[in-house]
Amino acid sequence: MPDLITLVAPDAPIPAAGDFTVKSNLSSRSIRCGLLDNSKGNADHLLRLVVAGVRRELPLASVISLRKDNPARGAPVPIIDQLAAEADFVVSAMAD
Repeated sequence: MPDLITLVAPDAPIPAAGDFTVKSNLSSRSIRCGLLDNSKGNADHLLRLVVAGVRRELPLASVISLRKDNPARGAPVPIIDQLAAEADFVVSAMAD
């Protein structure tokens, strides 16, 4: 299991896209994963592949998967609130 995990925000402004490395003892706890599907075709397949890869590296306690109704709009507040309450990290995906 890795000691360091690097988080990357691909849409972050260049000056803010610095070092997002987080040090944590992940072996002592399981992590709750959140998924946000933007409802485009194949996003669900992409998210399943991401979860499979994460499971190989980290102990996942749970995975919550929610789907937006419209890919052109932001996620509704209830979806964001549920992900914030039930997940330690969230992966959002879009695909075609």
